[in-house]
This record gives sequence, structure tokens and C-alpha cells, in this order.
Amino acid sequence: MPPKEESSKVTRRSTRSSASVTVENSEPTESHTPTIDDLTFGEESITIDAVLSNFPGRRSQIFDFIRLMGPLDCPTLPIMIYGGASTGKTSVVLQVLRHLNRPFVYSSCRTCYNPRILFESILNQLLLHRKCSLNGYSSAKRCDKPSDFVNLLREALSSVIKTLESTSGTSRSDKPDEKPMGKMVYLILDNVDLIRDWDKGTIILQFLFSLYTVLKMPQLGIILISGLPPDVYYSNMGYTDPIPLYFPEYSEEDLRQIFLRNQPNRKLYSAFLDVVLKPFCRVTRRVEELSTTFSLLFRKFCEPLDDLGISPNEDMKRRLYSHLKPLIAHCLNEIFRVSSHPHDGETRGERRQKASYSSENREELEILDFHMSTSAKFLLLSAFLASRNPATLDASMFDSTGGMDNRKRKRKASEKSMEKKEIAEQEAVMKGPGSFPLERLLAIFQCIASVGDSSFGEEDEEEENTTGYDKENNNLMSDILLQVSSLCDANFLIKSGSCPLEGSIRYRSMVSEDLAQKVAKSLSFPLSKYLYRR
Repeated sequence: MPPKEESSKVTRRSTRSSASVTVENSEPTESHTPTIDDLTFGEESITIDAVLSNFPGRRSQIFDFIRLMGPLDCPTLPIMIYGGASTGKTSVVLQVLRHLNRPFVYSSCRTCYNPRILFESILNQLLLHRKCSLNGYSSAKRCDKPSDFVNLLREALSSVIKTLESTSGTSRSDKPDEKPMGKMVYLILDNVDLIRDWDKGTIILQFLFSLYTVLKMPQLGIILISGLPPDVYYSNMGYTDPIPLYFPEYSEEDLRQIFLRNQPNRKLYSAFLDVVLKPFCRVTRRVEELSTTFSLLFRKFCEPLDDLGISPNEDMKRRLYSHLKPLIAHCLNEIFRVSSHPHDGETRGERRQKASYSSENREELEILDFHMSTSAKFLLLSAFLASRNPATLDASMFDSTGGMDNRKRKRKASEKSMEKKEIAEQEAVMKGPGSFPLERLLAIFQCIASVGDSSFGEEDEEEENTTGYDKENNNLMSDILLQVSSLCDANFLIKSGSCPLEGSIRYRSMVSEDLAQKVAKSLSFPLSKYLYRR
């Protein structure tokens, strides 16, 4: 085989493990004719020890996955690998397939964002078709319907399996020690949880889950990768339930081993991790977010050093920590990738509020036991207000007067009205928090965030631009969807389905009033002024 063929192979995806696994990603040449070898990973097979060393903390998941895959040419039931973001699901699957040298087809529902693109992506790989200028960047087969996809997929799989059977007895001269590919093909579907947001996504999900039963081809193995557990997809359609394999979040020790890999001075970086790893793990355990932040902090950490190969002693560690300490709080605020407004000094409003606390014990109870960026706190309060307040009162609550003045409502209530109020409060408790669309959440967020910035210095009108809210408003609103996703992952918000009339997803706040008051206190935000009391 010509050597240029190996260099022209393109891996299916550049995963999060690219920092730990070197993958060549060269551009494909139009003169290269795809072969059956292109269905493998595209690089030399690696040992199981290399796979384990590439993924610290994933030893049990790797061996469980290999066990579920079974021996060569062994039929297997569909497998669902699920877990949170940045837990190594996709990277482990691809590297295990590289170790086993099994042919596979990979398609991500993030890049294949509708059924047609997904179906055609799978068929193009099985038919060894590569889009280029010679074919007008068109697909091998046009496929819009699931019924057409089943027929085309069966034909493509039969052709690939015949080719694998004809080449199973021959060995490659350039790689005599390479493991045999076998006669099975694995279909990997990544980010299947995103299909729920597609048009008719429920039907597509049921179709994909029943694909193994419909095809009845033991030579096909199906691997589903999801960010949601299998319970979300269960239905009474009668398909074969996939075998679940859970990838938990990385522990603090796992993250330490991940970041210590490939470090030229492990002792110096270990001293750096002793300072930053624990506080940042309270905010997020996503490897890509921590890696981006740690690269900046480590450069700052090493600024006082002339020799980066030195082994720091305790005195040097204290000096390096003192040099890094002022930057840690700022990076913690930016870990959610949204703009936040750190305040350099303590305003008179904050001093008045601290002076009004009756005791030190009360002040300790009102301190949050977790870290969150300023804009994340405002978004959390916005969701709480949207769940507690009727939507019809938004105009009066968030007008130019700044909330509802409860002093105007001081009227002597009768016993009958008090009973009605108690009944209404009990009904509200039984109903729980209300749901709201994303548009209402963003509107409330914009109102209270601007009020929150101005409330720090009500008496200093000449310093109205100290927070820079107007300048960063566009950037803040452009990143707010990432913030909503982070709050949903932390179970501060949940998705409560879509409204049949509006056609959009609705959210519900899971924050208690005590927690909301603590968040408001940390921002010096008058939450009770915007909270509707029945």
C-alpha cells in the first residue's frame, strides 16, 4: 500500500483527549480512493496499557466497554454510554476501537443536525464515498426518510461485510502484526440527546433505538453516546434496550493525574495544582474548561521563576502562591465563560448592609458555600422570580420605579381575606414553582442585572459607568445560553417540556427561597422588592 494513503486518512473527530492522544488531522486528497481500511481508526493499533495511561480514572469503564464489545466477530447488543460533559465518553470509545482495530462508522448529532444529514453521513462512510470538488460535494445517496435509510443501510452493510469477509484471511504486508479487523461494523452515534430538540425528534429517537431490531443483522454493533441517562429515552415501542455504561465525573485525584501527564516538571506543576485544583473543582470538573484556565494561571504562577526546571521548596511555594492569589478570584468568576463584574472596592451600600447584620452568626449563615460568577447569580435570581411571580405582573414589577412598593399595600386585612391568602399560599406550595420560556428569563435577567449594577452606588450618580454593563451587554447576552446550560447541568434549572402553543422549551427553577435570599445578599440585590407576595 502506498505510504501516502496512511497519511491522508482523517480521523472521525478531534476529541477532548487531543491533548493526551496525538492525532494527525491532515487534509484528504481528492486523488485518494477510499478503501475498507478507512473504516478503522486510521492509525496504528495501540496497546491496552496505552489506552489506560491516556485516560486516568477510566480503568473500570474501559474494561467494561471491552467486555461488552466481546471477542472478534461476536454479535453484541446495542450499548449506550452516558455521562456528563467532558467525562471522556467519545475519546474512550474511539481509542478502544483503535486498540481492537475494529471497523466503525462515526456520526455526531451535533454536526449532523437533522435526520437527512445524519443518514447521509452514515451512508457516505459505509459506501466509501468522500465529498470533494470532483463530485460537487454531494452525497452518495440522498436519504430523507427513515424507511429509505433502512433499505440503503442494509445494502451498504451487506457490501461492507462481504468485503470484510473476503479480506479476513489475508494479512497486510506493511503491518504483519496488526490485529484482524473481523467481519463486524460498529455504528457510533454521538450526542444522541440532541435529537430531542430536532423537529420530530421523538420519532427519530425511537427509530434509532429500534434500528438493531429492524435490521436483524448480527454483523452490526450499535454504540450510542449520550449526555442523558437511558431512562429519558425509554418508551413502549418494543425495541431492544441498550446496555448502559455510565461515565461518572472525574474525581479531584483523577483530574490531578490528567493534568500532570506530559508535564516537563511534574513537581512544579504539582505544587501549582495544590493551589488551584481544589477551589476550581467546586465550580466545574470539565477538563477543557479547567485546561483553558490553568494554562493562564500556570504562566502567572511561573513568572517569578528564572528556571522552570527547579523543584520548589515550601518557602518558594508560599511566594508563588502569594504572586498568584490575586488572579484566582477573577478566574473563578470567569469559569462559566460569561462576563462578570468584579468590584474593586467596597461601596457604601455594602458597608451599610454589613452594618445592619445583627450578629456574626447570621452573617455566616448568609454566606454561600459554593462559588458562582456574578452573572450566574443574576441569572439564578431571574429564574427564581420567573417561577414565583405571575407573568402578568412583569410589566409592573420591572418598570422604571424598580420593583413593587409593598408599602402601598398596607391595608388592614379582614379575616376572610386572610383565609383566602392562606389558601392561596397553600395552593402555591402544592403547585410548586411555575415554568417559563427562555425569552421571559432573558428579559428579567436584563432588567435585574442593570438594576443590580446601579444599586451598588445609588448615591454616586456620577459613577454610573463603573461596572461597564452597557459595554459588555452584547457579550453577556451572547454567552447566556452557555450559562443556562451550566445551571441546568447543576440542577438549579430543569427543562419542563415544551408548550404546544408557543412551541419553545420551558424551564423551571429548583432553587429554594432561602438559597435565593443568600444569592441576593451576596449581590446586595433587593430580592423582596421584586418578589410577589400573595
